[in-house]
Amino acid sequence: MTGHWPFWARTDQLPPEGDWTTWLVLGGRGAGKTRTGAEWVREEVTRGRAGRIALIGETYNDVREVMIEGPSGLRSLSMGDERPRYEATRRRLLWPNGAVAQAFSATEPDGLRGPQFDAAWTDELAKWRYADAAWDMLQFGLRLGERPRQVVTTTPRPVPILKRLLADASTVTSRAATYMNRAHLAEAFLGQVIARYEGTRLGRQELDAELIEDNPDALWQREGIERTRVRREPEMRRIVVAIDPPATSGPDADECGIIIAGLGADGRGYVLDDRSGGGLSPLAWARRAAEAFRFHQADRIVAEANQGGDMVSTIMRQVMPDAPVKLVRATRGKRARAEPVAALYEQGRVSHVGAFAKLEDQLCDHVPGEGAKSPDRLDALVWALTELMLDGEAGAPKVRTL
Repeated sequence: MTGHWPFWARTDQLPPEGDWTTWLVLGGRGAGKTRTGAEWVREEVTRGRAGRIALIGETYNDVREVMIEGPSGLRSLSMGDERPRYEATRRRLLWPNGAVAQAFSATEPDGLRGPQFDAAWTDELAKWRYADAAWDMLQFGLRLGERPRQVVTTTPRPVPILKRLLADASTVTSRAATYMNRAHLAEAFLGQVIARYEGTRLGRQELDAELIEDNPDALWQREGIERTRVRREPEMRRIVVAIDPPATSGPDADECGIIIAGLGADGRGYVLDDRSGGGLSPLAWARRAAEAFRFHQADRIVAEANQGGDMVSTIMRQVMPDAPVKLVRATRGKRARAEPVAALYEQGRVSHVGAFAKLEDQLCDHVPGEGAKSPDRLDALVWALTELMLDGEAGAPKVRTL
């Protein structure tokens, strides 16, 4: 089947004709984006058009587990003597004809300084934390051969880098909805995920591959977040880990919101990390919060007690006996709690250190009072910044340099 890809592939999965530099493949979850990118690289190598290739994912692990070793990855597409060999220590893929693909992490843009390429495949560009910096470094390195080209496979999000690519005359765009690949998707996925999100704004983005702009009724707008975004955190007065625990655990439970934020020496708020996750047991999210506390050298853990009361404090002390835990209770509605924090953003007093795709999507899409699903990342963010900037301890004198 791999050897007859032009026969089996959909039209949107085949390289466009014409003079282009970037092929932007926008696809829903499970739409076959990875296969499209991998088949393009394989064909370029086989035809001798590419000998030095860059493979960039959000992390090194994403590159290896999805782009290289995954079911639709580069090593899975070739058999026998044509199969490339992966050198884990050097993070590179070697083909028998001498072509080399080097793996890069978008979280380390400076790693792209120096190397040069004649082709590149970038995956999930729209959720890279340092998308602009990593993309710029890649463009400087894409300078070998007569016609260096790159393929971008990603689920769309209304982020500036994606909008710029769509507007670029040298970009050709393909789109594919999840439904177009349903023959290769598990029935459980189709039944559960599509039934849950079909027709929603999130579903239009994640399933239909539409570029959905911010909800005008949401309290946050993406433009305001972009305006104050920074790449590195400054000196910090205080750092807190905020937890918004789910009422239940298991695969169908809401996510556990875990947001790390700090109060800078400049008096501004900084969102430092998002360790949220779904399907976590109480012990699992407590361990995740404890790891974040130690990694960021935080001063306090702030946890909502409405969904568990003393249980939250008890579990945290099981994994971190000396944890300085402060329990907070929601005595007002979500909008009343969120509006003062959203106002801090409007005033330019909060910066995100890098990008946090899922958090920012939630901030710019959720309307308090609408929808049954709890915005756990948003709630944890509100607790963190309320603790740092809207209560009496915000002026604590301690200053640390990280």
